[in-house]
Amino acid sequence: MTSTGRRGLLGPPGGGLLVAGAPGPTPGATLRTVTTGAGTGPAPAGASRTSRVSAGTVLVSADLHNHTLLSDGDGDPDRAFASLRAAGLDVAALTDHATFCDRLAGDLAAGRLPPGYTAVAGLTPQGWARTGALADAHDEPGVFTAVRGFEWSEPVLGHVNVWCSAAYTDVVEVGRMDALHRWLARCDGSVGPDGVDPGGLAGFNHPGREPGRFDDFRLDPVVVDRFVSLEMFNRYDDYLFEGWTDGRPSPLVACLGAGWRTGLSGVTDEHGNDWGFPADKGRTGLWVTELTRAGMLEALRARRFFATRTSGLRLDATAEVLGRAAGPVRMGGGLALERGEVRFVVDVDGGPDRLGRELLVQVLRPGAYAPLVVEVVGTASGEVVTFTVPLDAAEGGWVVLRVSDPTGVNRTPGPDGHPCNDLGVAYASPWWLGGTR
Repeated sequence: MTSTGRRGLLGPPGGGLLVAGAPGPTPGATLRTVTTGAGTGPAPAGASRTSRVSAGTVLVSADLHNHTLLSDGDGDPDRAFASLRAAGLDVAALTDHATFCDRLAGDLAAGRLPPGYTAVAGLTPQGWARTGALADAHDEPGVFTAVRGFEWSEPVLGHVNVWCSAAYTDVVEVGRMDALHRWLARCDGSVGPDGVDPGGLAGFNHPGREPGRFDDFRLDPVVVDRFVSLEMFNRYDDYLFEGWTDGRPSPLVACLGAGWRTGLSGVTDEHGNDWGFPADKGRTGLWVTELTRAGMLEALRARRFFATRTSGLRLDATAEVLGRAAGPVRMGGGLALERGEVRFVVDVDGGPDRLGRELLVQVLRPGAYAPLVVEVVGTASGEVVTFTVPLDAAEGGWVVLRVSDPTGVNRTPGPDGHPCNDLGVAYASPWWLGGTR
């Protein structure tokens, strides 16, 4: 299907999200049959895990940001991975906070202070070791990927998740990102046989919530390849316009405009004891070649993932510069383009129970404070839509596709009349103009 563009469309209030159950298995893929957890009630079937616009990967559902009693969460870490798996997730991480206090007290204080100690102090070496043991116990290659991570937590600058690192670091320099960057840069990026990257991969969490905004997203070229994600959905919140009412630019515009090359993710950021539930919190769709830690890391490095709040949603998209021999490029890739026509092919599907639900595909480009929406294309759940948009690298080095529900409303809106003030359903990771990421 090829739809007509509708520039500047603003959806009316009301309506709801596309909510679907866990995706069904792809023929030939080594994936478990997922089930919903007790007490959640019946859920509609999700979309197939097979893309209709690309080949060679399978879609898995991931939640890479969760907390337990090992920092400021309420839940027993022994229960977390089982709950995440029961919720229909294929990839899950525990990322308890690493704060200021480890090197001041750490495990010397463990057992001597009240139980609330870790809510203030965060991870200790003992807690880090326990997280690793739990991840290893629940990791089942080809079936369920359990990941150890941590959340570097500076209360003014912001929070950064790090996944699959061999060690962790707390905040050793107040008000500065430099120590974290040096820590991330010290490893060569090799991945061991257990799927652990000694230096780990990192992502910007709930961007804009803390006032320092990662030192205003100051770019450090040494670690640009280590930072692979920017959270667009966190719990129920869409972070596209976070801070707009305080006169601050969109975190998406600020991050990508500074030169970071992040994909776009969704997370639960669970602090309670119902990890993975309910199903309409943020999560990430990863297009992997294998369901293992190494497969997860490869997909993250390729930025081959999307953010969503719709369990069971499938989103895949390619972009192709017309008149060039390079062929289609999936989300997260580079387009060898200075100026020209780019054809997008978008596959979005919420499963059989959402077949035909009206959706919009919005083409986002850099703006001064908010992203510019240069095209809005109508489609429906279950359809493949093709459209062409003129792009000019001189007007900005990235392009993002946002899928939205025109019957719903963004609870954190931007400028009056902005097309993205409707309800966000998914964000594809960007394409970068110029041929390289």
